Amino acid sequence: LLEHLMNFYLEIISATVSYLLGSISFARIVTYISTSGKDITEHEIAVDGTDESYKVLSIGANSVSSLLGARYGMVVSIFDILKVFLPTLFFKLSYPEQPGLYLIAATFGVIGHIWPIYYRFHGGSGFTAIMGGLFVIDPVAIFITSIVGLFLGMVIFRNMVVATLSWIWLLIPWLWWRTNGSWEHILYSIAINILFILAMIPEIQNVMTYKEKGKTIEYAMGNLKSNPMGRGMLKMAKFFKVEIK
Repeated sequence: LLEHLMNFYLEIISATVSYLLGSISFARIVTYISTSGKDITEHEIAVDGTDESYKVLSIGANSVSSLLGARYGMVVSIFDILKVFLPTLFFKLSYPEQPGLYLIAATFGVIGHIWPIYYRFHGGSGFTAIMGGLFVIDPVAIFITSIVGLFLGMVIFRNMVVATLSWIWLLIPWLWWRTNGSWEHILYSIAINILFILAMIPEIQNVMTYKEKGKTIEYAMGNLKSNPMGRGMLKMAKFFKVEIK
């Protein structure tokens, strides 16, 4: 009973510490410092070919790179990775016989990034935060699922959504295979996918709004052109002759 109680306390500590660290918005901090007070949440993305724009929905590295350039976006990415990587690594090294603890840390770091308690629960989509945990859980997964996801999106399905997001979906079968069906790792990969879908709801609602206006392509192009990663995806799409829909 005492052992179970101690494990429960450790799980609570892992979740709490990781959530509070994950809630630190380096996108806001870097933007504020580098611009002498500018608020990244007020930055607007242009709808391609129109005079319309909308405020950034996801507060993270992409929104910073859209406003300040790739260098600042990279700085934010590194810090966002570290804020999840460090607590996950700590619990993995400290309690190697209890994988649940570091998987909880990785999960709650992402939750903090998406819904930060310090900023009225308005955060990022979770891309870099997820990577922070994966660098501890299975760093190979980041590269393999990304490459396979790009191949599926650009060559097989010829779809930008698949090319951009399928690496997260692929984490479920990948971790199932890599861990010989470990239920903790399968649960973690499913949880990450659910969290990411929930984080994307504002983006999906925005897409639907512009779909009703008949400006889906303009919205998508404006979004992709606004940041270095998106422009890189556009170049790949052009090379593979993938139509933006």
